[in-house]
Amino acid sequence: MPQCVPPSPVSEQWLLKRYLRNGDPAARERLIASMAPLVYRIARGYRAPGHEDDLLQVAWIALHHAIERYDPAYGVPLRTFAIPTMHGELRRYLRDHSWAVHVPRTLQERVLKVTRTRDRLSSEHVRSPTVAQISRELSLTHAETVEAIQASSGHTARSLDAPLRDDAGDPGATLAQRLGQEDPDLARAENRAALRTLRHHLNDRERHILYLSFVEDRTQAQIAKELGCSQMSVSRMLRRVLDRLTDASLTPPAHSPVAA
Repeated sequence: MPQCVPPSPVSEQWLLKRYLRNGDPAARERLIASMAPLVYRIARGYRAPGHEDDLLQVAWIALHHAIERYDPAYGVPLRTFAIPTMHGELRRYLRDHSWAVHVPRTLQERVLKVTRTRDRLSSEHVRSPTVAQISRELSLTHAETVEAIQASSGHTARSLDAPLRDDAGDPGATLAQRLGQEDPDLARAENRAALRTLRHHLNDRERHILYLSFVEDRTQAQIAKELGCSQMSVSRMLRRVLDRLTDASLTPPAHSPVAA
């Protein structure tokens, strides 16, 4: 039987036929190597920081699957068949594995459409497209487009312990150190809410005495001097007011089921 002599240079079509006919693994490897630029171009077209290596791996696997499933009876070249296969696997990977936060499936798909449209329009017009242009291209509302653009940042999450890339301040500072801290007034919020409901039990003079004592933290002697009375009078008034507020806080309102 005459030997099959490869053309010079070897074409992808010849390598594909040899692999499909004879199962030649060497032909298959050479075919895959010849399509490497296509794999890199498609994988790098998807912007997902931190997932570049994974996307490239997914694209390679998709090419392998395309070669195994390809049938010349399809009537299209291998590349025409492989490209949508790679795109489909890459989109599926991004949809299922690349989000740092939970994003609804419909919004994930819209993010991919907006990202592809934005990249295409940027190439065509040599400038970043406006939200209105992207919305018209995809028949989306302005709010839907903005939501997709904002959601695209959900692919990555920054650790609170990561050092800040900031020239100002401490070079070793972390994001957590720059965030706000617990408000000490939170511990008094419940007491303030309770006191607000009891204000009607006090007259203006009694409220003023409580303010001087517990807000301005004045001594009884200082309060007595301001009010023009004795310290003993201030002490008795504070005790009487506090007892009245305590009784009122323990008595359920008239409309309460407990009171009924």
